[in-house]
Amino acid sequence: MSLQSDRPGAITAYPRSTPRRSAEYEDLFDQAPVIFAALSGPSHLLEAANPAFFEAFGGDRAGTGAPIADLVPELVPQGVIDRLDAVYRTGTPFRARGARLVLGVPGAEREGFFDFTYEPRRDAVGEVDGVVVLAVETTVYHHAQLLAAEQRILLEQIARDAPLGDILTGMARAIEELSPELIVSVLLADPEGAHLWHGTGPGLPAFYNEAIDGIAIGPDIGSCGTAAYLRVPVIVTDIATDHRWDGYHDLAARAGVAACWSTPILATDDRLLGTFAMYHRAPKAPEDKDLALSAAFARIAALAIERHQATEARRAAQEREKEAREDLAFVLDASTAITRELHYADCLQCLARLTVPTLAPLCSVHVVEDGRTRRIAVAAASRAKEDLLGSPVLRVQVDRVVARVLASGTTETDHTGTSPGGGPVPPGVTGYVCAPLATRGRTFGALTLLATDRPLDSHVIALAEELARRAASSADNAHQFSDRVQLARDLQAGLLPPELPRIPGVDLAASYYPAGEGLEVGGDFYDVFPLPDDRWAFMIGDVCGRGALAATTTGMVRHTARAAARLLHDPAAVADAINTALTGNALDEDYFVSLVYGELRHTPSHLALELIRAGHVPPLVRRTDGTVEQLVQSGLLLGIAPDFDGAACRLDLHPGDSLVLVTDGITEARSAAGEFFDEHRLAEALAALPPPFSGAAALVEAIHASVTAFAGRSTPDDQAALVLTAT
Repeated sequence: MSLQSDRPGAITAYPRSTPRRSAEYEDLFDQAPVIFAALSGPSHLLEAANPAFFEAFGGDRAGTGAPIADLVPELVPQGVIDRLDAVYRTGTPFRARGARLVLGVPGAEREGFFDFTYEPRRDAVGEVDGVVVLAVETTVYHHAQLLAAEQRILLEQIARDAPLGDILTGMARAIEELSPELIVSVLLADPEGAHLWHGTGPGLPAFYNEAIDGIAIGPDIGSCGTAAYLRVPVIVTDIATDHRWDGYHDLAARAGVAACWSTPILATDDRLLGTFAMYHRAPKAPEDKDLALSAAFARIAALAIERHQATEARRAAQEREKEAREDLAFVLDASTAITRELHYADCLQCLARLTVPTLAPLCSVHVVEDGRTRRIAVAAASRAKEDLLGSPVLRVQVDRVVARVLASGTTETDHTGTSPGGGPVPPGVTGYVCAPLATRGRTFGALTLLATDRPLDSHVIALAEELARRAASSADNAHQFSDRVQLARDLQAGLLPPELPRIPGVDLAASYYPAGEGLEVGGDFYDVFPLPDDRWAFMIGDVCGRGALAATTTGMVRHTARAAARLLHDPAAVADAINTALTGNALDEDYFVSLVYGELRHTPSHLALELIRAGHVPPLVRRTDGTVEQLVQSGLLLGIAPDFDGAACRLDLHPGDSLVLVTDGITEARSAAGEFFDEHRLAEALAALPPPFSGAAALVEAIHASVTAFAGRSTPDDQAALVLTAT
């Protein structure tokens, strides 16, 4: 017997006897899983229904004979009765898939999804006398689809590294929407596996989440603490009577939860990641579907947590790598900057400056000199910090810790916020590190860093120690360099007159600029000294080479000239005596000397000069009117041949006239393009001086300024100049 037809207007014949129809319906549908109901008349009286109908919609067989709107009143506002009216009135079947209905009395509603077919039922003459309802409940299938969709969404979030809190909260809300009677919570285990911390719990009161945040893991500590400890699901069907909830009964009652089913979340390597809990507002044991749901989402939570931990570990590793690169760059840059400082004090001041504020807001550097400790450098991030560093109390405490570090040669630090030295803590000091400056097995100083906002961590301490180690080597080299420079300057000073003498009627000025950093004694020299008969000798020269032999040669030339000039009254004879001294000594043949030697005497109207030039830069005469003359007469370099052949020339200087003597370090200074400054540019610089002319010192300054502008401050050769101006 056919109950429906796909042909429009098809007629289904039913016996007129209601008891007979009910019997046939029972035979067909009582044991069928499909929902069946036969409705008669325009008021849709329930004529017959199978057990599946009453299980889905409520009621029992005693309700047959009454309108379905009275039996299941919640169908009225959801449009079901209107649809039945349309089928009865038009005779047109209606089918719906996945229709949503809310069934049950208020306070006990449930959501259901159904596939419906409403078929018009016709009598023997083809008139519609009722409606046959066939339905299949698809709620489980629908929920499974929604769960699968939610799982896909969660997996996509995990794949794109969405925030862990968003994933867990989304998971909890999805479960609570599908099963409104459940409340979901996730707790996360700490790395030590000792406590559980809040992960999510959007359906629980805030006070409850706060109360269980950080709960211990152990036996008989609620559902979650116990599940985490035992690593197996823990089912508590009635919190109020379960001993594992001792101490939490009142909290659970305030939160309105009565049952808690907790599942441990385990990683693929069996590490504890946390717990997945489902709460119920009434005492209840979980059904199989609840346990399956818990297991499924615990696995998803495990995947999310593991992915999050891996991502965080990767980020932490990248951050550590970045910090390591930055630390290395800082140490290398700082080391390079410190190494560039060639002088000892500058090197250590650079060390102090570079540590602030990168490593700490306050820094001081102490060194041992002549058996005493002194503070050689300080740096502060602000004036207030600088004032703190100058505090007498703090200075005493720093001195104490520096003394200990100098004695032990090891780093001393403090993480607790007490001040160095163990005395009363100045306001604002929160920690310190004092690292030794040591080289060649000797501790010669200490680098001290002071924190003012938070204790210094191990990272800063390690950087301070590494920087101190590198700086110690640079400072030691700078110290040796400074000693060599000072020694060279002292030796050079011994080869030059300590100061120019005062000569009546003569304005004297001189300059000397050593090559490079002045590490070696140069060969350039000048001298002015008195002679008998109210005469004065002057000379400027250049010994080939540098260093000790050049210094020895310079000293011999000066002393020979001073001795010979007192006995000889001819500049040529003095030059010959110097030549004899040079060639008669066991000196390297390459050590020869260029020289201008002269003598002056006063006349009533001018200065009379007699001078001889031995292979040296030609002297220049600047007249009062600004014209410049060059004296080209020359003899051979001294020290080349046993005999010196040269003749002196005479020169008169009237008031305002100047004799300018320079060494070849000035005329051979090179520009960036490689050009020499030469005698012509020197003459032009002298001629360009505007009036009024201010004497010998102005000429010396003009010479130095012109050479510096042309060739820069760095000079590959010594530069010496001597100017005599008649007054």
